[in-house]
Amino acid sequence: MTNPANTPTAAELMARAAALLPVLKERAAYTEQLRRVPEETVQDLLASGLHRIGVPRRFGGLDVDYGLALDVGIELGRGCPATAWCYSLWAAHAWLVGYWPRPAQEEVFDAGPDALCSSSLSPGKSEIVPVEGGYRLSGRWEFSSGCDAASWLMLGVAGIGARNWALLPQGDYRIVDTWFVSGLRGSGSKDIVVEDAFVPRHRILEVSTAGDGDWSGWEWHRQARYRAPIPVLLGWDLVAPMLGIGLGMIDEFTARLIGTAGPGRTADSPAVHRRLSQAAAEVDAARALLERDIQEIFGKATAGEAFTPLERARFRRDKAFCAQLCLQAVNRLFDLSGGHALFDAAPLQRFHRDAQAVAHRDGLIMDLGGQQYARVALGLEPDGPI
Repeated sequence: MTNPANTPTAAELMARAAALLPVLKERAAYTEQLRRVPEETVQDLLASGLHRIGVPRRFGGLDVDYGLALDVGIELGRGCPATAWCYSLWAAHAWLVGYWPRPAQEEVFDAGPDALCSSSLSPGKSEIVPVEGGYRLSGRWEFSSGCDAASWLMLGVAGIGARNWALLPQGDYRIVDTWFVSGLRGSGSKDIVVEDAFVPRHRILEVSTAGDGDWSGWEWHRQARYRAPIPVLLGWDLVAPMLGIGLGMIDEFTARLIGTAGPGRTADSPAVHRRLSQAAAEVDAARALLERDIQEIFGKATAGEAFTPLERARFRRDKAFCAQLCLQAVNRLFDLSGGHALFDAAPLQRFHRDAQAVAHRDGLIMDLGGQQYARVALGLEPDGPI
């Protein structure tokens, strides 16, 4: 399947994302209660076509820049962070499928471009054994966001090469409901169990060379996204919902105070003015940094230029720094929001809890995500993935 000629413009796609905000806000509490993205929301997302931004063009994906999926994730995050988190991951996984050997890609998109894929990309507690034609895989993995709606799964596996992922269809794994958490409750990031599943060799991806020596994704798809090493572009899909959380927090904080007056936390309070101004600047700065890095990444990918170790480390640093800027903004506003912000009915407390959950990802903590930049800048070899 190829992309139809009447591909919507970026503005039209962003308008579709904005149109989903009212219903996402309305369903946000229900999404938390359900502890997964509701089926009606999944269908709304698929009907909007926004997921197809990540799908390779030849399988019915939209002929637009992958970076637009990040803008959509930011916009959706203003309404429901958990939904934005899952959307961003589903779009990123659709892009990632395009790096796999061709038979695996054809299997995933055999039923059309709306196949959803979840993941758990660390090796987990797993064992993989070579057999004729592939491998037998067993193990348990954590944090597979959006897995209930997915028909395919990407899993990190150890014991084959430098860094490998396996692709499994629904039916080769089971979901264990462990997702009882304080933040991102609606993401449904549950455990995955695999018991002696056969994984054909073509469903194994060597991550360290994909888009970095192995150019099969680029040669088949001719889309710039496949001329970038996976670690350079992966992870921004986690930053985008965090930016949405920051913007959503600003939206709610502002809406609560417009038209109020008098002593305390009101629209004419200098304390409110300082905090709102600084929080808005922090989120704006994070978005500007994301947009600059994405533009640079795609500029180099389009030109076929190599990414230096310092550039790769800088991109990883910037992902963490963007997330931390947004976390500061959310905390800054929540700390001045008063007791009424604690009630379940107040979106402010949901944005606050969800921001803490996003910021707990290892790659979004400056002590971890930023470490490699300093090592490389000081002439040392990186001792972690970049």
